[in-house]
Amino acid sequence: MQAQILIVEDEPAQREILTYNLEAKGYMVRSAHNGEEAILLMNEALPDLVILDWMMPKLSGIEVCRQIKTREDTRHIPVIMLTARTEEADTVRGLETGADDYVAKPYQVNELMARVRTQLRRVRPATTGAILTFEDITLDPNGHRVSRDNHDLNLGPLEFRLLSTFMERPGRVFTREQLLDLVWGRDKFVDARTVDVHVARLRKLLAQSGGKNPIRTVRGAGYSLG
Repeated sequence: MQAQILIVEDEPAQREILTYNLEAKGYMVRSAHNGEEAILLMNEALPDLVILDWMMPKLSGIEVCRQIKTREDTRHIPVIMLTARTEEADTVRGLETGADDYVAKPYQVNELMARVRTQLRRVRPATTGAILTFEDITLDPNGHRVSRDNHDLNLGPLEFRLLSTFMERPGRVFTREQLLDLVWGRDKFVDARTVDVHVARLRKLLAQSGGKNPIRTVRGAGYSLG
C-alpha cells in the first residue's frame, strides 16, 4: 500500500523537487503552497506524513504543526519540519510544538528520504515492507502473504489492504469513510456499505483456520482490530 504524503512548501521549486523524489520512491504526493491550503487538504483526506516548511505566508508552519498535533484525528500523523532557522532555540520550539523531526535547509534529498522512511516505519510499517503480526496472524507486505496459526490464507487485493490497514494500527477504530480513503483510495467513488461487505469477507477468510473473530464492530463508529 502506498503511503500518502502532504508537502507544505511555499517555494515552487522546492515543492517540485520534493514531489519528484517522493513519487520516484513510490509515494503518493499532494502539495500545498501555504498553511491554510494544507489544513483544507487535510480536512479532505488525511495523509500518512506531512513535510512542512516553517516560514510560510498566511499561516506559519509552526501554527500548522500545532493544529495538526492538537486535533484528535491528526495528532498521530508524523510531521517533518523544514526550515532555514538553525538556532538551537528554534529547533527546540519546533519540537515542542509537536514536530516529529526537524531538517535544516539546505538539506540532502537522500537524508530527507531516509527520515521519511523512519517516520513511516513507525506509523505505517507495511509501506516499508515490514512484516506485521497480531496475535496468531502474520502479514508479509512484500510477499503478499497472510497466515493465521501457520496456515496460509488466500486473500484478495482489497481484503489484503483492509487487513494491512487494521494490523498497522491495532485497537484504533476506523470509520467506513476512513477505510474507503485508506483502502480504496480518495479518488474512488465507492458506497460506504461496500466496506461492510469486504469486512464480512475478511472475517470469513480469517475464520478458515479457526480462532476468534479479531475484527470488532464499534456501533455508530466503524471497525477495529482487537
